[in-house]
Amino acid sequence: MIPGVHSSTLHKRRQEAVPVGPYNITPLYIESAAGTIIKDVDGNTFLDFAGGIGMQNVGHCHPKVVKAIQEQAEASIHSCFHVMPYESYITLAEKLNERTPGNWKKKTMFLNSGAEAIENAIKIARKATGRSIVLSFERAFHGRTLMTMSLTSKVNPYKLGFGPFAPDTYKMPYPYYYRAPYNMVPEEVDLEILHYFEQFFLTEVSPYDVAAIILEPVQGEGGFVVPSANFVQGIRSLCNEYGIMMIVDEVQTGFGRTGEWFAIEHFDVVPDMITMSKSIAAGIPLSAVTGRADIMDAPEIGQLGGTFAGSPIACAAGLAVFEIMEEEQIVERARIIGARMMTHFHHLQEKYDIIGDVRGIGAMVAMELVKDRSTKEPAKEVTAQLVTQCWKNGLLALSAGIYGNVIRFLPPLLTTDEQLDEGLQILDNSFAKIVR
Repeated sequence: MIPGVHSSTLHKRRQEAVPVGPYNITPLYIESAAGTIIKDVDGNTFLDFAGGIGMQNVGHCHPKVVKAIQEQAEASIHSCFHVMPYESYITLAEKLNERTPGNWKKKTMFLNSGAEAIENAIKIARKATGRSIVLSFERAFHGRTLMTMSLTSKVNPYKLGFGPFAPDTYKMPYPYYYRAPYNMVPEEVDLEILHYFEQFFLTEVSPYDVAAIILEPVQGEGGFVVPSANFVQGIRSLCNEYGIMMIVDEVQTGFGRTGEWFAIEHFDVVPDMITMSKSIAAGIPLSAVTGRADIMDAPEIGQLGGTFAGSPIACAAGLAVFEIMEEEQIVERARIIGARMMTHFHHLQEKYDIIGDVRGIGAMVAMELVKDRSTKEPAKEVTAQLVTQCWKNGLLALSAGIYGNVIRFLPPLLTTDEQLDEGLQILDNSFAKIVR
């Protein structure tokens, strides 16, 4: 606890000094964090099952990350890669080229945020194909910049009042098996959507004008919606047929979160480009675009970059994350955590009718809450109450979904069994108090 500093006083100062637009899930203010535990300025501790919205896969302040940052800060903080480059940028690029799916030669560039990575992936796809149109999906979230906001599907709050948006972008259907109409089975949903693509190419735009299709292998902000391998493979086939670049947005799903290094590996598909951020550097701003070398080399010298992109400190943190991922079996741990959460949530589903669906891959698991299992009317208000009740009792969780009725969990992948059990017990207690 910091003497004389409290969350309530900080919140008043925040309201005076900071715009209302940057939303806060809690009115709490952090003092310190380690692993899965966050301590606030009032001396309270919390289990962080939000993970900085999927940023802390290796946990808060991992000693190896902290050491790497400290050592790099003592050597050099920033020279700008475009002015005087450095080895850590190259080494981290080599590691991503080797680790990402695909047997072809790959190249990697670094940026600062997930939105920047997607912006640049679109630039590269357009340059490589000589085409302009980009297709994204319903419920997608890709960022808050002009292009990524245009690719994002949810209007309120992400797009409301911010138009006009970038041209030559279109939204396509994405499987949502829980809410499929007419009780359609997944195979029927997939076929209908893939058929829609063919009709779209006949009636709306030529496929030969489409530069890229960008896809989240698991929709994050959209509510942890998981497609089938058949659907993702169908998109890959369409891209192959028409010479379209397939971009996979792994900003939230990457670095072990789903029980593989990258979520796309669950679908037996290799994209042309992968965008990454969040857990790539354990909280230091860093993102990356990795793709086929011939595509990545399409932009000419000077057409890509950024002053702070791939800073020495960020690259040092990224290399430490790689070391932790490999040495501490993060991917395997994600599978264990995910299996335990999934089992527990299914037990809750048997107890509470308000839980309409449980879904996810690896340690990326969510529950969708509904007022009635037959009508599937979203239970947005109860979802918000549960999230609040959780943090009031020491567990940080997040809501998601276009209806705001999904509770999602992204705990650090080094969360212990004891911490996981404690967090799940807080969740149980919160349900018992809020859901009647």
